[in-house]
Amino acid sequence: MTTPLLSLQGITKRYPGVVANQDVSLTVMPGQAHAVLGENGAGKSTLMKIIYGSVKPDEGQVVFNGQPVQIRNPQEARKLGISMVFQHFSLFDTLTVAENVWLGLDKTLSLAEVTQRIVAKASEYGLDLEPERPVHSLSVGEMQRVEIIRALLTEPKLLILDEPTSVLTPQAVEKLFAVLHKLVSQGCSILYISHKLHEIRALCSACTVLRGGRVTGACDPREESNASLSRLMIGAEPPALQHVARDPGAVVLSVKGLSLPRQDPFGVDLDGIELQVRASEVVGLAGVSGNGQRELMWALSGEDTRAGPLCGPASVGLLGQAVAGLGPVPRRQMGLHFVPEERLGLGAVPSLSLSQNLLLTRSEAVGSSGWVRMGVLADQARSIIERFKVKAAGPQAPAQSLSGGNLQKFIVGREISAAPKLLIVSQPTWGVDVGAAAQIRAEILALRDAGCAVLVVSEELEELFELSDRIHVIAKGRLSPSVARAEATAPKIGEWMSGLWPLAKEGVQHAAA
Repeated sequence: MTTPLLSLQGITKRYPGVVANQDVSLTVMPGQAHAVLGENGAGKSTLMKIIYGSVKPDEGQVVFNGQPVQIRNPQEARKLGISMVFQHFSLFDTLTVAENVWLGLDKTLSLAEVTQRIVAKASEYGLDLEPERPVHSLSVGEMQRVEIIRALLTEPKLLILDEPTSVLTPQAVEKLFAVLHKLVSQGCSILYISHKLHEIRALCSACTVLRGGRVTGACDPREESNASLSRLMIGAEPPALQHVARDPGAVVLSVKGLSLPRQDPFGVDLDGIELQVRASEVVGLAGVSGNGQRELMWALSGEDTRAGPLCGPASVGLLGQAVAGLGPVPRRQMGLHFVPEERLGLGAVPSLSLSQNLLLTRSEAVGSSGWVRMGVLADQARSIIERFKVKAAGPQAPAQSLSGGNLQKFIVGREISAAPKLLIVSQPTWGVDVGAAAQIRAEILALRDAGCAVLVVSEELEELFELSDRIHVIAKGRLSPSVARAEATAPKIGEWMSGLWPLAKEGVQHAAA
């Protein structure tokens, strides 16, 4: 019989108050794409970090290529031939793309050689990257590409991918899967974590299911349906989303002629943005990452107030009032709440508790004299944890102790439960399991039905089709006309993502410059 490339035997990892992995055993064969499936907080990412050497197990044995090994750090893992793409990126913001990649490679290579290899790999895999760009100037989707390219440049025997497509467009996913299929055919093994069940069925020939840190099942996903995989993972199928047509109300968000020069050399200029979002309406914004989404979100949330002096106060309006020159706090006081795509560091302070993180955007627990009523704050956090089924060790748990999906549920819950008049949410279900994604989407629609105006930025077309009443596409800093949900198709939106859409009046094709 063929020797397994990787064998985990009785892996256990405990943290204060929680057992992340309990007696986990798993086998990966050479040239096999093996999925690890489980709901948020099931212990998937912890298990992958143990294999990669960034977490040490309390019990159990790791066997690689038939030999027992103790992988003490990622450097040792890479020497063995194990590479990993993390869900939360491990990149240095102040370094360039090439410098970040160089850190994980053989130091006999010069930075210039690494740069050439990045360009070649990026071209081969269709993952556009500029090696000289500093990481802090990249969008989340572009950071994901850096992690993928860095892993592939190590020519791994085992490639671990933790939610690799969560912020990639459908076209980019297709290109990535072509690469992964090729790697598998060449003998590379893949450990694949994803909440996108159709991806697991398309890529993987084996699947191990975790629930509560334990192995609860195994299957060949090619012989399963999305419904049966959901039952294996969460014990039930997620409820069907009910999208009932509504008559939109008054204009809540109005953007007129918004043109802003980029703030850094690698940003995107916003060019003549025209956008309206009405009460009781969800407007979706599609586009390839790095086409101006981040710059537009900054201008709408108040992080970038240049729109006032550069474009005139009427360029951004909220509930009929000019707000282009106002920062985030006064806009929030007017009813605008915002969920950023970067949850750790922007959406939440990692070292602060969930209760304390509420104070970033909520002030109900702050008394008239300025004192924080800690009991009220804890009750507020506890209410969000219960309503959104967040797996956490209570309101005092640090944000960084939560899995990515559970932290996302808390941040989205924090803003939705504030009863906003306008909710702007970027990548609402990034990294959450199918059950939690269904809940978040249902909560967004319930908010819309209660009269809130909602703007959803997502790179998952399926999500936009489920949520939106109208959809725009952003490409190279320009915004397409809107298309009604009933008329939107994946081919049409995909074509518009390249900058080609009909002009509203002339009816001719336009390429975004």
